[in-house]
Amino acid sequence: MRAWRVRRVGEPLDVLSLEDVESPEPSPGMLRVRVEAAGVGLPDVLMCRGSYPLTPGYPFTPGQELVGEVLAVGEGAAAQVGDRVMAVSGFYLGHGSFAEECLAQGDFALSVPDEMPAEEAASFVIPFHTAWVGLARRGALQKGETLLVVGGAGGTGSAAVQLGKAMGARVIATAGGPEKVEFCRSLGADAVIDYRLQDIAEGVREVTDGRGVDVAYDTVGGKAFLSASQVMALEGRLLLIGFAGGEWGRPSPAHMVGGNYSVVGVLPSFYEHGVREQAQAELLGYWRSGALKVRVHRVFEFEDVAEAVGELASGAAKGKIAVRVSR
Repeated sequence: MRAWRVRRVGEPLDVLSLEDVESPEPSPGMLRVRVEAAGVGLPDVLMCRGSYPLTPGYPFTPGQELVGEVLAVGEGAAAQVGDRVMAVSGFYLGHGSFAEECLAQGDFALSVPDEMPAEEAASFVIPFHTAWVGLARRGALQKGETLLVVGGAGGTGSAAVQLGKAMGARVIATAGGPEKVEFCRSLGADAVIDYRLQDIAEGVREVTDGRGVDVAYDTVGGKAFLSASQVMALEGRLLLIGFAGGEWGRPSPAHMVGGNYSVVGVLPSFYEHGVREQAQAELLGYWRSGALKVRVHRVFEFEDVAEAVGELASGAAKGKIAVRVSR
């Protein structure tokens, strides 16, 4: 089979190469899946650069997200041969989804509606399950509360904007530049702050009449996290999601105590399969109602994976990038 491999540190266009490799065999709890389509995420860029915490040893195939048909089942995995699943790959084992066949985590392989396009299904699990864990469980977002999504035009941020609206929140998003601002508005954001033109904290205070936000969903980190921490309402929940800006946000215990707000870590890993099935049922209910949609910026062919990851690395994407692997 063919797979895109990384053998050294560098930019995606420089280090990704298409090779012929053996099909992987699933260990206990894992699946081997014929990949129909794959989603591209920031971790794929960071793995190429060698800066992602779960980067496997060389050589490896990146790609965390996929949809496809189960070809083989490891002991204890909750799937059957022939099932069509959307899943998180075994990228940390070196067998990610930028391949014709890959390993997938059996406890993170979930049902796919027949009517969902492959490029959407491939890009659904990580963004929307991260948003669900953050907003529904860790942040306990309530109807009528105000949600700030830092980085609303990205793959994970765009999912949080939509889910926040579906849950009945007033949503404020941040984005850089007029195109991404308009994109966030098209997702349903009630207000969008262009951080290139206005300080985030200043903008939030302006649109909330100084009250601040109940929940902040931070995918960016660094200075953006600091801005979010400055506008937390009483008993607010600041959710640490990612570090797209290059560094994690740095909570200040003294500031948290003085502001009476919480900083909460969010990761969709480690949950039992039953919790993930519950999340999937809720999310697909919103999807079927039209409240949620995977906004796919561009679909690349399998032969163009390096260009797809490079496109994401450039910062030009709005929403998700997907790769069509097989038909």
